[in-house]
Amino acid sequence: MNFPFRPKLLDTLPGYGRSAFFQDLSAGITVGVLALPLAMAFAIASGMPPAAGIWTAIVAGFLISLLGGSKVQIGGPTGAFIPIVYGIVANLGVADLLIATMMSGVMLLALGAFRLGNMIRFIPRAVVTGFTSGIAVVIFLSQIKDFLGLPIESLPGEFFAKIKALYAALPDLHWQTLAVSLASLAVLIAWNRQAIRVRWMRRLPGPLAVLIIFTTLNALFAQISPLFAQFFPLFAQPITDTIGSRFGGIPQELPDFGLPGLTLETLRELITPALAIAILGAIESLLSARVADTQIDDRHDPNQELMAQGIANIAAPLFGGFAATGAIARTATNIKSGGTTPVAGIIHSLVLLAIVLVLAPLASHIPLATLSAIVVVVALNMGDWHALSPRELARYSNNYRYILLGTFLVTIVFGLTLAVELGMVLASLFFIYRIADLTRIEPIVLPAEENGADTNNDAPRILAWKLSGSLFFGAANKLETLLLAHDNHAGVTILDLDKVISIDTTGLDILQSLHRNLQKRGAALILCSLNKQPNSLIRRSGFSIQIGIKNILPNFTAALERARQVRGGQSEAVASGSAAEQCAAKQNPPA
Repeated sequence: MNFPFRPKLLDTLPGYGRSAFFQDLSAGITVGVLALPLAMAFAIASGMPPAAGIWTAIVAGFLISLLGGSKVQIGGPTGAFIPIVYGIVANLGVADLLIATMMSGVMLLALGAFRLGNMIRFIPRAVVTGFTSGIAVVIFLSQIKDFLGLPIESLPGEFFAKIKALYAALPDLHWQTLAVSLASLAVLIAWNRQAIRVRWMRRLPGPLAVLIIFTTLNALFAQISPLFAQFFPLFAQPITDTIGSRFGGIPQELPDFGLPGLTLETLRELITPALAIAILGAIESLLSARVADTQIDDRHDPNQELMAQGIANIAAPLFGGFAATGAIARTATNIKSGGTTPVAGIIHSLVLLAIVLVLAPLASHIPLATLSAIVVVVALNMGDWHALSPRELARYSNNYRYILLGTFLVTIVFGLTLAVELGMVLASLFFIYRIADLTRIEPIVLPAEENGADTNNDAPRILAWKLSGSLFFGAANKLETLLLAHDNHAGVTILDLDKVISIDTTGLDILQSLHRNLQKRGAALILCSLNKQPNSLIRRSGFSIQIGIKNILPNFTAALERARQVRGGQSEAVASGSAAEQCAAKQNPPA
């Protein structure tokens, strides 16, 4: 099998000039600065140290841009991974998270290498909307602890245990932390709204602006608090937890390179979490790339993108990072800032690296409440709340509503893996039901002389049926109508398959059963108007030989003519049989 590997970067380098570089440089710096608070916030929300988020953005972001299939995709840690990563860390530990991430990278690499990138698009919109909004709720719940300053040492990953722990700690909320959180949230929302109208504010992303403001205020408070502590006991304690107080700051050095320990038992335990990371990473990265295509009038290579995502997720844990994928918000910022090639994404990673090596000590004063407020805004923007409104749901079928709401609720209560599985199963079942419902088997009314209504009742008749839809396992109950339609005087049965788009092996088996039943009664089966797929299956299976090539006709007119010929032969046989019976009766009169 051919495994073409061609990063998008190679397509953009010919003709790449000074002007394009400066555009990418400006966009890369902007996105790199934006990625800093998001990377730290997502890491902390996932139960990881802030440095893990930064190194994920540096290593994975660099590789995704260098090797990816999109011109403008920016990779790194995202909010969507928070529930999965937090659950793995809480239940299995950081070491197993790193192994699960690398396993997911191998899966993504294989998906891309075997050219399966387009299969991700088969996931129904209802499933994507349901689990995306469900993830947003889970992310929001995960931030309540730091947003309110609740004294919970380790928040459980399981939904009901998490709600119980939050409720038990609610009376002990920290009012100073809540004040910082609300203030950070208000400033961030106001900044984002004003940035639409004020040009200079657009140059400084809202998350970075609020981070700078409250980190500065917290640092100033730390300097002056000793002066007032003897008069006001309130100043003797920090206002709120910071990266320095909880994590000891961010190391101002390169992380140690190393492989996590691995055993066969560990591999078995981590297959399901790794699969969840791979599925979510594939969906989010390709969704982000597809959204980007509409903004830059380009077309990404989904298989190359998945291979790059796989390599990035294999490499990031070697530097202490975790799961990464294409980030929709950072990719959109890259486009709005003028980024046109993968060079912008590479620069964004280098900017983050420079910040870590130069400005890491300043991160000690970053309030966790401010980072929590940033993640809360990400969660609020992430959910498709309009799609969950009663008015919007009323526009769609019950099947759509069941899939969307089922996926949404299961994501919140039981996790993403089960939610995607349930959503896909429901979508498949409803699709099967719908296609089966569209399958029709209707009798064709023939002239009286054809069906023998105006002749001797012993003469063989011609029956005809028109089939439409798909003859597959889901419509087996309808196909069985033909088997149950016994008519001892039917000499020929015609099936018009002009409207049948496909037949599977179950449908073929029922046709073969019908043929055998007719044969036992001395009757014949004729097929006509076969489309490409049914015709191919019937011939490949040898069924065409069983019923006879002469009994497969191109149209109904030819099939009816053939049926007359077959019936004529049967009539002669019947007549001969009747004469013989009369002769025998004369020679052997009844006693």
